[in-house]
Parts: sequence; structure tokens; C-alpha cells
Amino acid sequence: MNQHQLTIDDVELLAPAGDWDCMKAAVANGANAIFFGVEKFNARARGKNFTMAELPEIMSFLHSYGVKGFLTFNILVFENELPDAKQLIDACIDAGVDAVIVQDLGLVRMIREISPDFPIHGSTQMTITSPEAVEFTKPFDIERVVLGRENNLKQIKTIGDQAKLPMEVFVHGALCVSYSGQCLTSEMWGGRSANRGECAQACRLPYDLMVDGVHQPMGDIAYLLSPKDLAALELVPELIEAGVTSFKIEGRLKSPEYVANVVSKYRKAIDRYFEGQNPRPEKEELRELQQSFSRGFTHGFLTGTNNKELVEGTFPKSRGVYLGRVKEILRDAVICELEAPVKRGDGIVFDAGDPTKKEEGGRVYDLRKRGVKMEGEAAEGAVIEIVAGRNDVDLKRVHVGDRIWKTNDPHLDKRLRQTFETEKPYHTFPVDIRVTGAVGAPLRTQWTDARTGNSVLEETELPLEAAQKRPMDEAFLAEQLGRLGGTLFELGKLDVHLQVDVIVPMRELNNLRRRAVERLTEERGKPPVYVKRDIDVYGDAAPAAPRPQQPVLTALCRSLEQVHAVLETNVDFIYADFEFIKQFPAAVEAVRAKGKKIALATPRIHMPNENGYHKNILNLKPDAVLVRNTGALYYYLKNRRENPNETHPELIGDFSLNIANHKAVELFLEAGCDRVTPSYDLNIQQMVDMLGRSDGSKMELVIHQHLPMFHTEHCVYCTFMSEGTDFTNCGRPCEEKRASLQDRIGMSHPVRVDEGCRNTVYNAVEQSGAEYLQNFMDLGVTSYRVEFLEETAEKVHEVLSLYNRALRGEISGSQVWKSLKATNQLGVTRGQLVK
Repeated sequence: MNQHQLTIDDVELLAPAGDWDCMKAAVANGANAIFFGVEKFNARARGKNFTMAELPEIMSFLHSYGVKGFLTFNILVFENELPDAKQLIDACIDAGVDAVIVQDLGLVRMIREISPDFPIHGSTQMTITSPEAVEFTKPFDIERVVLGRENNLKQIKTIGDQAKLPMEVFVHGALCVSYSGQCLTSEMWGGRSANRGECAQACRLPYDLMVDGVHQPMGDIAYLLSPKDLAALELVPELIEAGVTSFKIEGRLKSPEYVANVVSKYRKAIDRYFEGQNPRPEKEELRELQQSFSRGFTHGFLTGTNNKELVEGTFPKSRGVYLGRVKEILRDAVICELEAPVKRGDGIVFDAGDPTKKEEGGRVYDLRKRGVKMEGEAAEGAVIEIVAGRNDVDLKRVHVGDRIWKTNDPHLDKRLRQTFETEKPYHTFPVDIRVTGAVGAPLRTQWTDARTGNSVLEETELPLEAAQKRPMDEAFLAEQLGRLGGTLFELGKLDVHLQVDVIVPMRELNNLRRRAVERLTEERGKPPVYVKRDIDVYGDAAPAAPRPQQPVLTALCRSLEQVHAVLETNVDFIYADFEFIKQFPAAVEAVRAKGKKIALATPRIHMPNENGYHKNILNLKPDAVLVRNTGALYYYLKNRRENPNETHPELIGDFSLNIANHKAVELFLEAGCDRVTPSYDLNIQQMVDMLGRSDGSKMELVIHQHLPMFHTEHCVYCTFMSEGTDFTNCGRPCEEKRASLQDRIGMSHPVRVDEGCRNTVYNAVEQSGAEYLQNFMDLGVTSYRVEFLEETAEKVHEVLSLYNRALRGEISGSQVWKSLKATNQLGVTRGQLVK
């Protein structure tokens, strides 16, 4: 949709709701739509969430106010969960949910089997960041996509102009440092998968920066992966003009006051834009936003990449509003020159620069100016004495220079609560009434809901009589029929056609009005009707018994040295996954010279105008391409269709496509993949369940690797190892040095860069699925991949030899694992395959 066509009715303000109070706060403050989750299958497993039984009540409440309700189903669905997933989709269809927000393409396939017309939105967890990725979703009739938070305004406009599908964009709230759907850290370290709504927020932990193995002192910067919070309130005009049709606010774990605050600010800005007024927020509005929740505000990537701006690194949690620094410490107070207003009762905290230690904080008990008590609020710019509540703050632990933050404003919270803690309806809608009648006939009325077009007819039980004194006129009827206080309606147009002077008892008018309002209210809450078929979720999944085939070992290399090392073994299929594409030709030449096969890996992310990379891959004529995202997959499939007479590489879908059930396997194979790699989120039982309903000969399992945990647009090299802000001015320290992040237990996790300057943080510890090789072979899996990261040629030979022996049955998988553990000083974990 072109920005010139956008009207206020085209732009949706989409609010989060973790409970009923949040939902009411969103509706009361002007949200057009709400997204929420039920007890399972959503990306906020820690939230209160709603129950499936509440769906009809939720949708009736929302629809009565003309608000849409979207259910978040934005996680991966495992094989044994498909029946429960079907039950939830059935319940959504019955309750008239306006759309489900989905990550798992296998679930998309299942929903389309159940219903051809039930609306699906592609979650940001689908990692959709290019027009090609949007095009990939179109055969499944996904009616809207939620773009990755890493897309900038220019890219958003490009995607909208080219793909012509409504776009939903996050405009406010917490930022993930990793691409959504591409973070495996929480899963790796805590068994709590971000792709399952259980993120443990490893990005908010402190890390030490290691450069070429040496610790680099960083002063008070410890939170190297903790981004500030997104706040795009100042960019409302630019977002509308880029074609954004849904403004999405993050925060299903936040308070109702937060929801009320943020929704009301964006509502005001959007309305002001379309009314031709200045939509830019005032300073006080931004402060109030910070007050509800803020780790410091940023435009994220919307205005382009600025790594320094995105991650400051000094604190990982909400701070609120910055008040200023401690200038002097008195016996019972601190002196501060205010950078924002403060009043008695406000919450404050003193920030000494180390949030891992206990911080002093409490309530403001008194404000003084030169020792004299102040009344009311102290304004920005004033030099005042802040007296904290007795026993709240130990001033001996406060230092001159400490930052002071206002963490809470009870007056603001009270004002926000009043918006939704009210008995009155949050909004009213005009109802147009047509009145007709004649003596001896009932008074007939037609009531039309001007917003929905719903119409009801009501008439009096008693007939009209000739009026002796004061007949009913238009003013009288307007007053009596317009008594709509406490209902969803207000009187709109009144059209009166009465023959001669007539009258009817007042109670008749009251009863008629009450019946009409009840019926119109009921009509508003009715669910939309969708097609719903009953399906067997496993009806299409009965693979033939596995044919005995000799299993094959493949190797993924991240350096030319490793490629040459693999060429000295009996492994015949090699993947090249290099940081820089200029190294690909040498790898292709070396592998071809040995008569072996080579696959080239795509980056994990596909942005607008990045097809040159894929064109270069095709020019090198590899035997296969390891495809890591749907945008790239669409590009290669389109090239196949448009050039049917050429020879095309095999397409192997990688783990990052997040294939977690047999329906996703089938979807990608039918789309055109020749083989697929299951998601790293699957444990051994989930893997076995999926393989039992899939064609094992079309699968390749990664059996040994360093798990790629974070995958991020934020560049550690640029932010902390250069003076620059992005790839244009950083000096490319990544070409000279090797960075890693050392965690609290002393493990150093390597950080690698790709051609697009995106970073992948790999787990320090290798992991092996060797113990389960026999299970997988029994299920007909024929291809097993070993992935290398920094291994020497000698190590490559040793690892491949062990796995080859295991595949030939000479040693057990357990022996492989034990041998690797014995020869690797870091040890090897069994990784995500064990739960």
C-alpha cells in the first residue's frame, strides 16, 4: 500500500495484553487491535496469559468496542503437540479471533488444511526482512507480516512497495539483540527456548570482551549485548509515509499502566498526523514514556544502524527518567541540579555504575531549596536537596557523581489507572434512529449502528394514540431515545416521520430503547464466521519404511585450511561457510580439483537489495546451496522457474528455517528444497517423533557443532573495538582480530562476522549428537553433518575419523562422545538433543 493512499482508517495501533487489566487499558486508550496469548503456544510463557475457555468472552469484549483481537501462536510446534495445536486453532475459529500470529510454517500449513479463510499473520519470529521473504509466504495466504526489528525505514518502504502486503512493525518496547527466531542462547544454556516463549534473557547478562584471547578492559561497560529500548514516537510520520499499516507495541509482560501510557501516546501522535497537526511528541510525553519502562530509548534500526547508540552497555534493566547527578551529599539529603521534574512520593534510585551490586533507592520524602522545604513539584533546572524516606537510603553508600533516576511516579500511575478503572464505557458509538408511526399503529423504530452498519427494528407494544396536549416531537424523542448513558451508544442522526400529533406512554419508549440497545450490543460482539474443516493432523504422515542406505558424512568448513583438511579424508561433500564471499572461489576450485562436491552457505539474514550475494553464489556453480532463510530460498526457487533449461544447484534448507514438525518438513520439500535440516530446538524425543513421520532420506542432521547462539545486526567489533558507528566507518577490525565474549563462568564464546556485518556468537563448547546416531539411522536418516568453527587441520581429521568409524559401526556413538570429551579441553556437551 502506497503511503499516499493511507488514511487514519488504514493505520492500526496494536497493543499487548497479558491480562484483563492490560486489555482494558489498551481499549480505553485507543488501541485498534490487541495481541494476546493463551496458556500455552505463545512467546510469553512467563506471562499470566489468558485461558482457551476465555476466548469467546475476550473476543466479544473487543468486538463490542470495534477492536480486533490477534492470538499469538508465535512459537515452534513439536510433533506430539500438533493435536493440541489443532484444538487451539479450532477454538480460535469458533471464538472469531481476528487472526493468529504464527512463527511455525508447519502450523501455517495445518491451519490452511483446517480453514482456507482464517487470517494468519507472519510473526517477527519468521525472520521476514526482505520482499522475497514476504513473497515466500504468499502461497499460504498469509495476510500480513511482522517485519524484523532490524529493518530500517527505507527497507520497510522497499518491502511494502515491492511485496504489496500490509506490514506490521514494532514501534515501542524491549529490543532483542538477536534476530527474532534466530536466538538459541537461552535454549543452549538453560534449556529454555526463545522459540518456545521461554527466553531467559542471556543478552541482559554481563560479559567481558576478549580480543585475540586477551581480556580488554571496558570500564563500567559490562552489558555488551543488552540493547536500549525501542521508542519510535518521534518517527510516527516517517513510519506512516514508509507504508507501515500496523504500529506494534511490545509488552505482554508489562503492567496495565505501561499499556495505558504507551498506547495513549501513540494514539495521540497518529491522530495528530492525520489531523494535519504537529505529531512530534513534547518533552513531557517522552518523559512519561520513560517513566513506565525504559533502559534508555533508541530508534533501534529504524533510522539506520548506529551500534554505539543501540547498546550503551552500562545497565541491563529499566531505569525510568534521568534526574541528574549527585552534586553534594548532606547529612540527610543529596543536592542535585534537576534534568527532569520530581516531587514528594516519587521513587528514586542512585546509580553508581555497577548494577550487579545493591543500589540505594526509595521514595522522595521531602524536597528543599537551600534548606527550606518546598511545596509541589521541583522543576527541571532547579538545584534542590532531595531527602529520601527514613530508612530507605544509606547515604554512606552514595557518591558524588552518582546518577539519580526517577523509577516511579505514583501520580502518573494513578492518572493512567483512572483511564480504565471506570464503570463507564471506554468509548461510545453513534446510532442513527428512524422513527415512523400513525394513530392506532405501534411506534416503529429502526436503530442503525453507524460504525458497523448493524441494524435492528423495534416497535412499541401499545399503539400510538392521538395527543390531547403535548404530542411527541423530534426534540422530545431525541431526549427520550437518546438516553444512552452507560451503554456503548450515543445518539447520531434522528429521522422522525410521524403522522399527525401522537403520543405513547413513556415506559413504552424506555422498554423499546432498552431492547434496541441490547440487540445492537449483542450484534457488535458476534464473532466473524470462518470455514472450519475437521482434519487428522497425522493423516498425511505415514512415510514408507526406511530403505537401508549407507549413511553419508558431510563437513561444514569455516576456513580454507579446514576445506583442505577435509579433502584429505574420505568425506565427499563439503560446505563452505566463510565470513567473506571473496574466499568462495578458492574453495570451489580446491574441491572440484579433487572431484568432490561443494555446497556454499547463504547468510542467515536476507535484506532488501542483497541478491547480489546469491547471484555470485550461482555464478560459482556449486553443487548445492545451504539456504538459511526464506528470502534466499525464494530467490533460488524463482531462478529455477525462470531458467528451466539450466542446471541448478541442490537446495538444502538449514536449521535456521526452524523446521520442528513433519508438516514443516513437507512444506519446505514441496516448496522446492531437496533436503532439510531440523531445527536445533528439538531434543532427542522430539527429533525421533518428527523423523518417524518424515522421509529420512530427505533429512540432514547436524551431529557435531558449536551452536550458533545469538545472530545479531548489532556488531560487537564496531561497537567496542572501533571509533565508528557502522560498517562505513568502523575500519573493519573483524578482518584483523578475533573477538569473543567471556561469560560469568569464564567460557569464551567466539564472535564471527558475515558478509553483511552481522555477528554470530557461537557457544564455546562443542556439542555432539553421536550417542543418538543409531536412533537416527534406524529412522532412515542418511546424511549427517559435522560443523567446524576454529578447528585446526589435525582436529578436523580426528573428528571426522571418529564419526566415520561410528557410522560404519566400528565404534559406538558413546565412544565418539567420550573420545571428543577426552581430547577437547573445554569438553563437549550433548547440547540441545538432551532435555
